[in-house]
Amino acid sequence: MKKVLSYLKPFKALILISVVAVFLQALTELYLPTVMSYIVNRGMAKGDIAYILKMGAEMLIIALLSVICAVTANYFFARTSMGYGKVLREKIFTKVEYFSRDDVDRFGAPSLIVRSTNDINQLQNFILMGLRIMLMAPVMSIGGILMAMRQNKTLTTIIVIVIPFLIVGAFLLVRMLLPFFTMMQTKLDKLNQILREKLSGIRVIRAFNKEEYEKRRFDAANIDLMKTTMKVNRILASLMPVMQFGFNFAVIVIVWLGSHHISAGNMEVGSLMAFVQYLTMIMFAMVMASMMMILIPRAMASAKRIEEVLNTESTVIDPLKPQKWADEKGHLQFLDVSFSYPGAAEPVLKHITFETKPGETTAIIGSTGSGKSTLIKLISRLYDVTEGSILLDGADIRQVEQESLRDKIGYVPQKAFLFSGTVADNLRFGKEDATEEELMEALDIAQAKDFVLEMEEGLYAPISQAGTNLSGGQKQRLAIARALVRKPEIYIFDDSFSALDFKTDAKLRQGLKRVTKEASIIVVAQRVSTIMKADKILVLDDGEIKGMGTHEE
Repeated sequence: MKKVLSYLKPFKALILISVVAVFLQALTELYLPTVMSYIVNRGMAKGDIAYILKMGAEMLIIALLSVICAVTANYFFARTSMGYGKVLREKIFTKVEYFSRDDVDRFGAPSLIVRSTNDINQLQNFILMGLRIMLMAPVMSIGGILMAMRQNKTLTTIIVIVIPFLIVGAFLLVRMLLPFFTMMQTKLDKLNQILREKLSGIRVIRAFNKEEYEKRRFDAANIDLMKTTMKVNRILASLMPVMQFGFNFAVIVIVWLGSHHISAGNMEVGSLMAFVQYLTMIMFAMVMASMMMILIPRAMASAKRIEEVLNTESTVIDPLKPQKWADEKGHLQFLDVSFSYPGAAEPVLKHITFETKPGETTAIIGSTGSGKSTLIKLISRLYDVTEGSILLDGADIRQVEQESLRDKIGYVPQKAFLFSGTVADNLRFGKEDATEEELMEALDIAQAKDFVLEMEEGLYAPISQAGTNLSGGQKQRLAIARALVRKPEIYIFDDSFSALDFKTDAKLRQGLKRVTKEASIIVVAQRVSTIMKADKILVLDDGEIKGMGTHEE
């Protein structure tokens, strides 16, 4: 909780203004019943209209000041809350950006989304409402008791006896609710996960007629969350009637005892009215404090989940003293590399040794699950090797900055992913200052120029999220063009030609030769025709190199 709250430091000035405004609002509201008692006791009792008007004007000014203070406090608390949420989202987003694949998998994408949205919203609500209540409630309670004592010390004893019971009850309630709010956020993660899977896999679900199964699966998670939420709300619902009963009972006792004091001449009517108002203020402050019983446990649970992300150190980190690159460009070497996924019983890759030089094409082929894609991920340090080392331009990739390493790589993933925006936006993803001529050249080589020009807006035609308005082959060609625009030292094609027909595949490979003469190319493929002309072919099986050489060899 401390680390999460430490991000409030930039908003200290706003919080200070809000605190002063809340304090002034509380003082003005506490003074109003006293002014009213003066009007009743002195003005009305003596029929002094001038005094009544004078004190009435004073009440109006105080009430106006109270409104101004309330608006000021709400405004600055809102600015603090929204700014704080922005800072937290930025911190989490930046942190997750530098997570390794292992770190992301450990939390899970659905959980990271909920932590970045719902959990931060809970903390925002706590700042917006909670801080104001935390300041207002004690000032109103203590101030109300002191002002009530000025009216009648004997009656104040009743209030002093009741309040400790309410505070103890509230504390016990917080302890009871905290585990439930943690459970609610975890169950919200689960619900989000099922919903994401349903939306992402909608075509598979329909193809296998699994709509009813997915509906039952979603309903089960939804009902589970609903039951936990209802259990929490039942506990919270019991709080308000108990407090209202205590409040109403205290009012009855005070009015009854106050009437005896008035009959005995020990108290005036205006003082009793003021006392009842102070009692109302005290009880209202306690009701506000009871609202904190909702906000505090949820905020604590959410803060803990956010801190888990912020305190996680990535398993792939930059060295303190980064190594410099040699003059070579794109010389890649695997030296006795082995790799195991965390918790795996056996390594996925075993003793991999090969090298590829600028101007060479190294192809990797093998059955599904042989470790081809895993090998590719090691080059860009999405994971770190378990044993051995990978050298690029004479430097161990673990001893250079990740950003510097990835600047040398043009990567086309197995599943082509495009971002929402335009064709040009996607192509410039690796090189922001690329000219239209460079974009068109890359599209021409990737055999994507024709279908892009056929679009109504050409380079600036809209691309929907994940490229759902394009075919698989079109997405692959745009992903290849995106890598070509970057003009890197190493091109990595992870089964990136699978959705292309043989003719397009051949034309594309022919075009690649013209622009990649000075770069290293690594191609992962299933088709033999795609890799026949590679300078070196690695045959992977069960994570080991079973053969290495040209196609003829």
